[in-house]
Amino acid sequence: MTPHPPHSSHSPRVPAGRALRLTVLVSENATWHHRPLYTEIVHRAHAAGLAGASVFRGIEGFGASSHVHTARLLSLGQDLPVSVLVVDTEERIRAFLPGIEELVTDGLVLLDACEVVRNGDRDGNGDGDGDGRAAGAPPEPGAGPAGEPSA
Repeated sequence: MTPHPPHSSHSPRVPAGRALRLTVLVSENATWHHRPLYTEIVHRAHAAGLAGASVFRGIEGFGASSHVHTARLLSLGQDLPVSVLVVDTEERIRAFLPGIEELVTDGLVLLDACEVVRNGDRDGNGDGDGDGRAAGAPPEPGAGPAGEPSA
């Protein structure tokens, strides 16, 4: 198993621009040491300090077995497809990939070049207020209390 750096309370943001998207498609019933495989992937991504990971449950699909799995009432939604998406810089995703290859023995692992258009708040500085200033920075001269031009 690949060692993981200690995680921090804040994941790094993926800067706007070129990035790499890792998509892992597996069965919702796939496990790793009695734990859902998708959960293991998310926790490893978090421990590795990646920017984020999301799991999406499919409502219908088929894979290598060619057997269609569906969430319709009569099938009781057994063994549905699950996709785990992780987007980060190419360097960080490629460094994470060997651990994924260890985990996923029956599934599909995809890498796609992508472009991050926006990540987080409007001004991209991570403070969530969208005013264009770093958290705690004083307002621009001549600006009102929230950084808007004064009247």
